[in-house]
Amino acid sequence: MIAEIAELYPEVVKFLVQEYGFHCVGCFASQFESLEQGAWVHGIIDSDFDEMLKKINEIAANENG
Repeated sequence: MIAEIAELYPEVVKFLVQEYGFHCVGCFASQFESLEQGAWVHGIIDSDFDEMLKKINEIAANENG
């Protein structure tokens, strides 16, 4: 769920907001929406979603040291 990602990876939240306008990380829907569902609502699909996910994984890996 988006809320779990936001809690565990604050740098990912910054990236999503700055690069994609993904403000739903603080929305009530973030409690039950997956990242893919939230991306779809924002028109981020297919290869764009794949690229976003790749960057998110890189950021998360760096946060975990």
